[in-house]
Amino acid sequence: MNDSARSRLQSATRRRFAGLLAAGCAGVFLGVAWAAPPRFELPIRCELGRDCFIQNYFDHDSGPHWRDYACGPLSYDNHHGTDFRLLDLRQMNAGVPVVAGADGTVVRTRDGEPDVSVAKRGRAALQGRDAGNGVLIDHGDGWESQYNHMRRGSVRVKPGDRVRAGALLGLVGLSGKTEFPHVDFEVRKDGKPIDPFSPNSESPCGAPESTIWSADVLPALRYRPTGLLIAGFSTSPPTRDEAEAGNYSSADLRPDSNAVIFWAEAFGLRAGDRQVLELRGPAGEVLVRNESLVESNKAVWFSFAGKRRTQARWPPGVYRARYTIMRAGEFVVDASRDAVVP
Repeated sequence: MNDSARSRLQSATRRRFAGLLAAGCAGVFLGVAWAAPPRFELPIRCELGRDCFIQNYFDHDSGPHWRDYACGPLSYDNHHGTDFRLLDLRQMNAGVPVVAGADGTVVRTRDGEPDVSVAKRGRAALQGRDAGNGVLIDHGDGWESQYNHMRRGSVRVKPGDRVRAGALLGLVGLSGKTEFPHVDFEVRKDGKPIDPFSPNSESPCGAPESTIWSADVLPALRYRPTGLLIAGFSTSPPTRDEAEAGNYSSADLRPDSNAVIFWAEAFGLRAGDRQVLELRGPAGEVLVRNESLVESNKAVWFSFAGKRRTQARWPPGVYRARYTIMRAGEFVVDASRDAVVP
């Protein structure tokens, strides 16, 4: 599925918990003074930039296109949340907690929706439950937060429960209208969607003046326009689904493997970026180098390069791969991975 199709799939028409939310109108407050809004902590327990990433931000474009708070393309049309994404399904299955962003009272919950990509399940099967499993919390004075796409059977709270910031709500999942494991964190004031990074959409790009994130978490929330999600090796042409399921391992490399292939999945590629995948053998020799120019913005991009075996056995030793993305003459991604042929 290409990026255009993915954007349409995760479009403005997605519906929230059936009967869960009051209808909210599009847009954000502009220049309105609030009385002491909540200061939100991270809604997920992970290390941003290492084992989780923000895949999509709040859409600040009022038209058919999209723009995140830093004037970048990390969003999609009419997206009113912040998507905290895990690396792969193996990490999801191990269990990553979703926690309350601020003190409040649980208003609604849903559980029981399966953790199946909508690309496989089909939108018709959702029957309006696009947000999947989740929790809605009232923080008082018209403020509320919502936590979507949680793992089936993981919701640990019920309506009426009082929760403190950081309290366990459940686990990150793949329920509802999504194709990757994440928690979609949404904030509203009096039913209107609010971007916690930049509640005033007229703030300068990348410099929000009135963020409602806690000061303690702002360093972790540093804007990352581009990054490497996962990378590894395979012995046959890899697929994105298998890679995201965690089904490839360097331990699979053998002297008689048909091929040695390096693959990588990155986010936030932009038109004009230069992408390079390089694989070297144990003696440092270049086995393959695949260099390409990115033609259009890519929310997520999966690529690979490798070499078929042309001799009786692969020489034993360390095979080193490097993945780079260069933008305007500077590296925005530069990562290496090693695999061993015994």
